[in-house]
Amino acid sequence: MFGISDLISLVISAFIILPAVVFLREMGYVIVSKLFGVIEPRVTIGSGRRIFKFGMFDIRRYYHFYSWFSYDKLKHENKFAYISIYSGPILINLVFGLTINFLIANGIIEEYKTFWDRFVFYAFYYVLFDAVPMTTFSGKPNNGMIIYKMIRYGQRIDSSKEHILPSTSEVEKEYQEYMKEVEETEVEIKKQNHD
Repeated sequence: MFGISDLISLVISAFIILPAVVFLREMGYVIVSKLFGVIEPRVTIGSGRRIFKFGMFDIRRYYHFYSWFSYDKLKHENKFAYISIYSGPILINLVFGLTINFLIANGIIEEYKTFWDRFVFYAFYYVLFDAVPMTTFSGKPNNGMIIYKMIRYGQRIDSSKEHILPSTSEVEKEYQEYMKEVEETEVEIKKQNHD
């Protein structure tokens, strides 16, 4: 039976653990791309209207729904660089998941065990769905498919010929256009309400 303690666990999982694992995943891209001289990196956390932008972090209103990494260019572009960058999120979640699991198994982190068990679950969830090559519901390949295509065919782009990771400049332009549309819609709604 679903009780109040389950509801609290669900809220903690949805609003703390899952966003933390997603943030960790995005940092996997950042850490590895820094090794290859990334130019204009950005980690966008969430979707919708921007709350604030601090350095490379772009925080949006609905932070737990969608997040992504973007950059404009790499100083050292080559096949190994791209394979490494797309492997970054898989490896960082794998390392954190295995480390926390080891600490739990050896009784080192007994306190808040349920919290850490869920953290490990989500970390491995992302490892699984990032590593196993597949195409997502939007028609874009996941990291596993991108890595597979790069190793097997030397391809860096998906079947639609678009880059998988958008450039930071493109993301900012799309956001500004989106916000302009939102503001125009809000003005139109206010006019209709006053009439």
